[in-house]
Amino acid sequence: MSNRILLFPGQGSQYLGMGKKLSESHAGAKKILDEANSVLGFDLSDILWNGPEEKLTATENTQPALFTVSMMAMEWVRERGVEFNYVAGHSLGEYSALCAAGVFSFADGLRLVRLRGELMSKAGEARPGAMSAILGLEREKLEEALKAASASGIVVAANFNSPSQIVISGESAGVEAAEKLCAEMGAKKVVRLPVSGAFHSPLMEFAVEGLRKGLGAVTLFRAKVPVITNVDAAAESDPETLRTGLLRQLTSPVRWVESIQQAMSLGVVEGLEVGAGKVLMGLARGISRDLKITPVENPEDLA
Repeated sequence: MSNRILLFPGQGSQYLGMGKKLSESHAGAKKILDEANSVLGFDLSDILWNGPEEKLTATENTQPALFTVSMMAMEWVRERGVEFNYVAGHSLGEYSALCAAGVFSFADGLRLVRLRGELMSKAGEARPGAMSAILGLEREKLEEALKAASASGIVVAANFNSPSQIVISGESAGVEAAEKLCAEMGAKKVVRLPVSGAFHSPLMEFAVEGLRKGLGAVTLFRAKVPVITNVDAAAESDPETLRTGLLRQLTSPVRWVESIQQAMSLGVVEGLEVGAGKVLMGLARGISRDLKITPVENPEDLA
């Protein structure tokens, strides 16, 4: 068997209606959704399918919604007997990856991502900030821009998504200054993101202690397959290393380019994007054409 990785999407992949077709056609997926409704104490399916969109995109709802849909799709993957050697998830998606690798149960993972979403939302209120995608600018030039813009306010690289797409995050004044400098340095496009906080930046420090307590209340098991982590872009199985990584992830950049490169260095030649949308498939294409990623969200995707 060729080495295969399962990839799990993060915030930004959500859309109204996600998971509906799978829930209606697959008993295992429907069972996961029913469990989510029970654990959360509200009707997640109503938010998933009826919104309104502002409700779905609220961080405290988006995170459990995407996690649940990924795990619904994961049930379909398991039922089809798909084998895999590694897992990885983009930001929030790392929780889905850990659940798929058996590090914690679905119910525990769901409680953690709901808590994470609530804490990140509160952190955004306590220390408001912004995020922006910088397209088509070399990493060296972007880092130069960030260094100069830091005189105006905190601003850091938050997501190394592909060689041509890096997301920055921080205080609004710092992000605004960096956007201007990046444009002047030749960025093809600068896109302010519709988010409620400065994720993966020092402004998220507010959320760390609450998440530490939440993670401390959950038993983490050794991963059944290695997880390529966001913070180190390394294949890890040790539960305490993975727990620490989830905490560090709040204020550290998502090293997605290096994560994909690490997977390929380990012999991965193909993968499945398990959950909503095709964002990670697109990013993978921008990193290497030698890695084939197939989206898996609906039953026909693995027919």
